[in-house]
Parts: sequence; C-alpha cells; structure tokens
Amino acid sequence: MAIVKGIKIIAENRKAFHDYFIEEKYECGIVLSGTEVKSLRAGKVNLKDSYVTVKDGEMYLIGVHISPYENGNRFNLDPMRTRKLLMHKNEIIRLYSKIKQDGLTLVPTKCYFKDSKVKFEIGLARGKKDYDKREVLAKKQANRDIERAMKQTGRR
Repeated sequence: MAIVKGIKIIAENRKAFHDYFIEEKYECGIVLSGTEVKSLRAGKVNLKDSYVTVKDGEMYLIGVHISPYENGNRFNLDPMRTRKLLMHKNEIIRLYSKIKQDGLTLVPTKCYFKDSKVKFEIGLARGKKDYDKREVLAKKQANRDIERAMKQTGRR
C-alpha cells in the first residue's frame, strides 16, 4: 500500500473559535488503538466540548468522541475514553507553565491525517466573554453587508 502524502482534514472544532481566542497552535500526535483509525478514516469524530489536560508530564485528550467502527465487533473501545497526546517533553513543560501562569487552556481545534498519520492541532486559548462574542459576530455581519453591497453595485 502506497503512503499518501499531504493533509486530509477529518474534523474541525468551530465551537472552540467561537468560545475562545486561540493565541498559539501546536501539532501533536495521538495514541490510538484497535479500530479507532478506521473510524477516523470514515470521519466519525466529534471534537465539541473537548479539552487537553497535562498530568504527570504527559498530555491527555479528554471529551473527544470517536464513534465505534461498524465492523469492529468486540475490538471496539469506549468512544469517550481519555487518549494520550504525543509531544516533546520540553514543549509540554512550556505549555504547562503558560497554562498555570496565565490562566489559559488547551483545546483541540482540528483533527487530520498528515502523511497517513493522525495528528491533532491544539490551540492555546483564552476564554471569550459574552461581549467579545457579540463584537465578533457584529464585525462578521458588517463585512457580509459590505460585500453584498459591493457585489450589487458591480464594484467587485
């Protein structure tokens, strides 16, 4: 079987961009077992309401739902189990210090295949207040109105 090069996005966490300001993004691997990779190839993953925690110098992904593979029978695992993320030790320590010092959190923003390996993009995030969310929505709406007006006048 040939190795396919490139990136194929499996799932994105749009809710994270609505609820948080993403300050930095990092790429990390994940420890999967059994038929979870086949479920990911079918695109059956939900990143909503998930987060990353650091415990004993290791990173764990909590709250990600990977649906059981239909043909997996007894080899399927718990869809909501905690999964270990793979990063270099010095990166984990640096992220842990930022989380503790600045009151930030880690949220998964994207899940994708990169050169036939499953990767997660996690974001160092700061929570948005309600007025921040309203402000962002108002800016999007204003830009949409401007684009619509320019399109109608033929300036585009």
